[in-house]
Amino acid sequence: MKAIQIHSTGGPEVIKVEDVETPKPEDGQVLIQVAAAGVNFSDLTARQGVYVTPSPTLELPAILGTEVAGVVVGLGEGVSAPVPGARVVALVRGGYAEYAVANAAMTYSLPAEVDFAGALAYLVQGISAWELLRDCGRLAQRERVLVHAGAGGVGGLAIQLAKLFGASTVVATASTAAKRERTTALGADASIDYTNGDWWREALAATGDRGADVILDSVGGDVSEQSLLCLAPFGRLIVYGMSSGRLATFAGAQLMHKNQSVIGYLLTSRMAHDPASSQIVPQLLRMAADGKITSEIKHAFPLEEAAAAHRAISSRQTTGKVVLVV
Repeated sequence: MKAIQIHSTGGPEVIKVEDVETPKPEDGQVLIQVAAAGVNFSDLTARQGVYVTPSPTLELPAILGTEVAGVVVGLGEGVSAPVPGARVVALVRGGYAEYAVANAAMTYSLPAEVDFAGALAYLVQGISAWELLRDCGRLAQRERVLVHAGAGGVGGLAIQLAKLFGASTVVATASTAAKRERTTALGADASIDYTNGDWWREALAATGDRGADVILDSVGGDVSEQSLLCLAPFGRLIVYGMSSGRLATFAGAQLMHKNQSVIGYLLTSRMAHDPASSQIVPQLLRMAADGKITSEIKHAFPLEEAAAAHRAISSRQTTGKVVLVV
């Protein structure tokens, strides 16, 4: 089969299109003929060999990719469902390929109303958006939410879910006018340019000068540190990325006056301790099938152009979910 493989870590140039042996499903696994594979920021850091937190060393050569959508074509021992021919999405290792194996427990039936590419948004990014709001942010009815990088995959879903979960006001930030328009289309009540150093003043105004009760931050650096300036009393700032390339620094004394919290989130370590997190996926797929949430795919690359997909994400040229079409 054709697969995207790396033999060393580094820039997009290490990505190679190669012919490799088609995997065989082992006990408890299914074999999926891949129609589309998701591309996540974590794929870029894996390719670079750079991780926010200590992680196992990537065993090379490696096929990148952690999520696929397609059709089941084989079952391992002990698996009776999903049946061959079923349309599914799944969390995997080695998703940038024509075929991938997945644990049956991490494989989900795909409703007819949801297409392969669109379904990929409800795996890594969908679980993250849900848990950032519910588990980490403990979002309550009528609270105010600020979503940084609201045009991104996690951010776009977080805007929609925050509304569905009862937020009274959702404020988004994004770096370009086009991206800010995208966040408004997804339901944000206000959209702000976070590259402006005084962006936090606009965020305060958008929340009636109270501040946001929950802030989701994947940017890090100055944006994280400035977020405390528009975080409400007893507010929760959840940090789940550092696209700026710099982690923020916080002092306990900064949080004491308003009884605020800074919380970290990383999906990979979360699922390592509690794989039940993946059971959020069927709920998201049902919501998508019912038209309650959406995942417009504007950036679909052929499998052979995986390097171009990585470059597009690195240059912040993308909005929403990025996929490889097989």
